Amino acid sequence: MELRPISDLAGWYARELSEAFPENERKPLADMMSEMERGCYEPLGLYEGQALLGYATLWSREAFPGYVLLDYLGVTAGRRNGGLGAAILRLLGGRYAGRALIITEAEAPVPGGPEAENALRLRRIGFYERCGFAPVYDIGSCGVRFRALVLGRMPAGMEKLMAAHRAIYGPGRPDVKIPLGPGETPEPPYWMKGRN
Repeated sequence: MELRPISDLAGWYARELSEAFPENERKPLADMMSEMERGCYEPLGLYEGQALLGYATLWSREAFPGYVLLDYLGVTAGRRNGGLGAAILRLLGGRYAGRALIITEAEAPVPGGPEAENALRLRRIGFYERCGFAPVYDIGSCGVRFRALVLGRMPAGMEKLMAAHRAIYGPGRPDVKIPLGPGETPEPPYWMKGRN
């Protein structure tokens, strides 16, 4: 198994990302491609030969070279729950060891929310923790409260980490709030504004 660039980005987006992530959490493909052209976005597939087993997309900014955002992590439908997500994280951890802090986000439990949904959210956060990530703060993005987690050596203060995290999203994302306070409600993303 190896991590390498996804060969058919449009096909991957239509088949994999669209199946695994809800529309409000799925940035438009055109935005990903624009970031790729600027050298800030890297969609990687976990391949065994030509077979795509899973994927990770990484987002960064030149102004913050020691930080990378794991934007999406997924395993193809027929191969889930077999340890491939953890394998991708191990490969990424080795790739960025000593070079960058990896930031990721997992949906945070909602106080008073549906029990089954909160249990699933806690399970996802627990997965990242078992893979060596540490929770740091909550953020608002895509109309959802997420828990930010990091893998790697923490900076001396949270301000630099939060500044890098904000910078990766860029100024065109008013829905992103880092950190998100306990009583704050996240805004929907720009691609969902005006929809019912």
